[in-house]
Amino acid sequence: MDTDMAEAVWIGGKRELLWDDHLIDTERTTAQLRLHGPTPGEVVLRHDAPWEGDGCDFHNIVKEDGFYRMYYLGWSMFDADGVSASKLPIVVCYAESEDGLHWVKPNLGICEFDGSTDNNIILDQHTARFDNFSVFKDTNPACPAEERYKGVGIDGFKAGSDDHYLWCFTSADGIHFTKAWRMTNRGKFDTLNVAFWDRHTGRYKCYLRDFHDVPGEDLNAGIRDVRVMESADFKQWTVPVRLDFGGGDDYPLYTNVVQPYYRADHMYVGFPSRYVEKPAWTPNFEQLAGKESRLKRMKQHPRYGLTVTDGLFMSSRDGARWNRWDEAFLTPGPEREINWVYGDCYPALGMIETPSALPHAPNELSLYTFDGHWSNRPSELRRYTIRIDGFVSFRATYKPQLMATKPFVFAGSRLSINFATSAAGFVRIRLIGVDGGPVLESGELFGDSLARDVSFDGGELAALAGRPVRMEATMSDADWYSFQFHD
Repeated sequence: MDTDMAEAVWIGGKRELLWDDHLIDTERTTAQLRLHGPTPGEVVLRHDAPWEGDGCDFHNIVKEDGFYRMYYLGWSMFDADGVSASKLPIVVCYAESEDGLHWVKPNLGICEFDGSTDNNIILDQHTARFDNFSVFKDTNPACPAEERYKGVGIDGFKAGSDDHYLWCFTSADGIHFTKAWRMTNRGKFDTLNVAFWDRHTGRYKCYLRDFHDVPGEDLNAGIRDVRVMESADFKQWTVPVRLDFGGGDDYPLYTNVVQPYYRADHMYVGFPSRYVEKPAWTPNFEQLAGKESRLKRMKQHPRYGLTVTDGLFMSSRDGARWNRWDEAFLTPGPEREINWVYGDCYPALGMIETPSALPHAPNELSLYTFDGHWSNRPSELRRYTIRIDGFVSFRATYKPQLMATKPFVFAGSRLSINFATSAAGFVRIRLIGVDGGPVLESGELFGDSLARDVSFDGGELAALAGRPVRMEATMSDADWYSFQFHD
């Protein structure tokens, strides 16, 4: 019994997400992990104010009681000629929503633009020379009230200069921010850098941007990467280290959008953008969307026309070692005049549960990304939807396949699963006491539910709580996303 307990994974009553093989007996399992992509929806915010433009990006969302805050950059990329860089300053803007579907840009009266403070700007060039800015609500019990909201961003865009630091900005109300203190100068930071309090470790984590394998002074010849650093007080930080993707290919990553998953915060998710710079103009570019605009941008720098980006999904249980999918989670989609550009597929930080468009269907997850980069027209924030917990599943074909776990220990007297089958498909579950306890078997489970309670024959589920068990699931034409033991 002691040996069995020592080898078993303690899961207690946590929701377990089937996004990796952490709990899986890979030698016995024949079902396969499957990545699921989001479905594009409607535009929820148009960046058409004079201080906004085609560069409005790096959206990030903070959940409050009863509403959501959104922060993003107001940014025009080029002047009207489509060649010259815009002279308008980059500003930090603010929006709010009660439901994630309808967003408003309040007039805050904080910063002046073109002689008026009638705008939604919360920070401008008088505070810092912004290239990025993200905000989180600090849930550390020891956090002072005046620092409850923390912003992370750079002041200045000249990489390698003496003043090239990642800064902390603090606020008591989430709207009025003060430039507070330097965090680190170990990095390049020219994308959305994100931070949060991890209640499980009692430390802050910050995911930031850097480069490696840079030949000489040309950063763009190196490989863009993501690094993580930690702190106990948000002031003294460890040296940032590159994320560990195991044996995955070493290709450039732009944003990271790392966050604890809101339904199971012992798991992290990330949605990095993948940077793909083509080496030269090819015949394919002649037919790719937006050819004329692309050629104009290349007069400023070739990569502004030769680079395209897509979005990936990754997950982690410790924040350092990551299971990254190389197949795209998000692509630019069908060619339009404004897409297939450097800047596509930058998801916002944060996700919101929203009602399904189908009557009586359960909620779904809304993710957001922007359209219109480099387009010389107002960029637009578009909503995407995906099943709750639905980024990755264990998938079985019509011919039955097995998902088997390692020994684990749970707490609770009920089991619910997030799964979907076809009409002919099914899931059948066996719980086997490793120490000679009972074997419980479910009946046939079919349907499509975020939380289907599982009934067992052969005894009460509570009889196995606190004891090492294995779970076997025979599946046909089915996806299994997550499960949870509970009372």
